[in-house]
Order: sequence, then structure tokens, then C-alpha cells
Amino acid sequence: MESKDKFYKKSNTSIQVNQKKDKLDSTPQNKKSGGRRYYGSRRRFYSKNKREGTDSPRFKTSFKKISIVIPLFNEEESIYPLINEIKKVMNAMGMQFEVIFIDDGSDDLSLKKIKDICRTDKRFKYISFRKNYGKSAALQMGFKQISGDAVITMDADLQDDPKEIPNLLNKLDEGYDLCSGWKKKRQDPIIKKFSSRFFNFVTRILTGIKIHDFNCGLKAYRKDVVKNLNVHGELHRYLPVLARWQGFTITEIPVKHYPRRYGKTKYGISRYFKGFIDLITVIFSTRYIKRPLHFFGFFGAAAFFVGIIILGYLTMLWIQGHSLSNRPMLFLGMLLIIVGVQFFAVGLLGEMLVHSSKDDSEYVIKEKS
Repeated sequence: MESKDKFYKKSNTSIQVNQKKDKLDSTPQNKKSGGRRYYGSRRRFYSKNKREGTDSPRFKTSFKKISIVIPLFNEEESIYPLINEIKKVMNAMGMQFEVIFIDDGSDDLSLKKIKDICRTDKRFKYISFRKNYGKSAALQMGFKQISGDAVITMDADLQDDPKEIPNLLNKLDEGYDLCSGWKKKRQDPIIKKFSSRFFNFVTRILTGIKIHDFNCGLKAYRKDVVKNLNVHGELHRYLPVLARWQGFTITEIPVKHYPRRYGKTKYGISRYFKGFIDLITVIFSTRYIKRPLHFFGFFGAAAFFVGIIILGYLTMLWIQGHSLSNRPMLFLGMLLIIVGVQFFAVGLLGEMLVHSSKDDSEYVIKEKS
């Protein structure tokens, strides 16, 4: 009986101690401490905020994996800083990603540094050309190697900001197929700024695509876009035009642009002449590649009718008794008629070639049941 009484006394005292602790926890001082609770030595300390799980928010997107394609030529000083910036951005986004470097025949230490990175981090890959083929060839090879469902292209000279990647992906999530960066505050020499504005203005007028910066290296694409693009020559400047011709939707957003830190630009004055020739190529290939008679027939018909008008005028003079032996317009009219017929014939031959080599694989299918 005595042992039972001792047991009951001990249990009553422990109950009283616990009740006192509960009263202390409910005091105003403990309420002001941010909802903290203090338990016995066997229990841990918990805070209200930690219990709710307020971790840093992750980037939300419909894409599961991002492929970043970076063409480069002699950018050894920029490689390590660029990789560090990409890792910071992608790790903060909490997404799977891969980075594909395309070394376009560099003769400095660029390839060696890329190899060192690829050995330590399997998310980084590289392709190396034996010689310099150009940016278009580098992008085309990079597009063939991607495994992500969204693709980011950017230059390796540190003028493009990797922190713009989430903004570009947000535009794709809105339903667009391609989002191009717009270097609204361009950090380049005045001559380059002026020539770029003139180039973009002419391209915007001739193609009808209302974006401000066609040649910005920082772009985001859906996977379907890059798999249907055929980039060759110097057509990397007109990727939005080629994508629009395939039926994809295009938009743009302003992006940050920084001055070049290391090295010098790889493009000279010849880029402007090449750009003009490529613009003609793009216009022809996007508008008239499947209907060449519309292109050649227009110029042929124009030349033919001008020649007819000239010869008609000279015929009226001949009927009135004027001599035509010393009139160069006679030869001009005959030449225009001949050239017009030749243009028309070339258009007909082009139409025959197009219709004889039709292939269903040329058509881009959005979806089917």
C-alpha cells in the first residue's frame, strides 16, 4: 500500500509540473516570441516559420529540361565566368539542363577549358570543328544534339545575361514558339548601333515581322522549332524569319546587354554585305521557294510589257514616217522583251522542278489525332 501511495504522489506532482509549463507557454511573453515553443530536453526546438516549410521558391515552367547551345570562337577568357553564371541561374531555377558548346575552330585555349569542364560536369558537352565554318553551321550542329524540350541560344562573349533565361521561358509558356531578345540598350560602338538599327529596319519592312532585333544571340525556342530549321550560310541572322515561314509564333522581350569584357568582335565590315545578300536569299526561300514562277514571272512580265510599250511607241513613229535607224530605244525594247521571256521561262522551269520533287516531310505538322 505504501508503494502505491508513493506512485500516485509522483504522478500527481509530474502532472502539476506539466500544467505549470503549459501555463508558461501561453503567457504573453511567449506569444510575442514569434510563436516559439519550448519542450523538454528530449524534444527539439521548432519555429513556426520552419514548420510551414518556407523554402526559396522554385521556377515554375512546363518544360522539364533546358538545352543551352553556345557557339564560340576564340573566347578563352570568357568561358569560366560564363559557366559560373549559367550554373547559378539554372541551380536557382531547380531544373534539369544541359549546355552544349560548339567550338568553331578556335586556335586559343577555348577547347582545352571546355574539355576540362566537361570532364568534371556531365551536364556540359562540346562539339569541336576542325576549322571555322561560321555561326550558322555551329548552331545547326548544336540543334541536332539537344535533348531538352526548350532550347536557349546565347553568345559566349559575356554580353548576353544568363539571368534572362527565366524571362524567355515565361514567354514560351504563354504559348509562343520562339522568343527573341531585344538589346534595347545596346552596349556597342556607335557605328555598330547605327548599322544594326538600319539592318533591323530593312529586314522588318521586307519580311513583315514586327520585332526590333533579328540578330540577337539570346533566344528561346521550343524543341519543334529547332528541329524544323535548316540553318546554313549566314542565315543565323534570320532565324525568326525562317521560323515564321514554318508557321511558328514569334515574340520578343527586352534583355540586358553588357559591353564586351575580353577580346574583340569576330565580325568585320564584310558582314554588312553578306547580311544584305542573305536577306535576299531569305526572302526568296521563304516566299517563293515553292512558287518560283511568282518571283521570276513578275520581273519577266514587267520587262516584257515595258518592251512592248517602247516598241509600240516606236512603231507609231515609224508609221508617221520617222526613221528608226538611229534610235537606241529600239534595241532597248527588243532587249526587254527577250529578257522578259527568259525570266518567265526560268520561272516555269522552277515550277516544274518544285512539283516534280514534292515531299510530305517538308510540311510542319502542329498536331494530329
